[in-house]
Amino acid sequence: MNLPVLFIIVGTVVFIASFFIGNHPQKLENEVEELSLQFYQETNQLKHRIKAVEEELMMDSPLLKTKTIKQDTYQRREKTNINNIHQILISQVLALHQQGYTVPEISQRSSLTQEQVHAVITSRGGRL
Repeated sequence: MNLPVLFIIVGTVVFIASFFIGNHPQKLENEVEELSLQFYQETNQLKHRIKAVEEELMMDSPLLKTKTIKQDTYQRREKTNINNIHQILISQVLALHQQGYTVPEISQRSSLTQEQVHAVITSRGGRL
């Protein structure tokens, strides 16, 4: 036999065998899907870890402390802002102050903080 005939026979046998053996696209698809799910899970875990590290770093950051101090100052101003206090309470505070009650006593009776009582009295020209 000559060489070209031998190549034709081997090629034909391999071609016919490829139909019976076949490749498994479903198996390949499942493997790709598993890999993509693993990749997604690992990426998600890394994001959570990075977020936790960022939060830890922010807790020690002086910038965060400054923001916290500014927020506390703002909240104190809001507490002492008499615009948020009802007119009836303002009248009650002024009346109690005129009767000689102290700021802590007025605070107890009017359900306002001492800072708010102080702000009400000083805003209306009263002296402590």
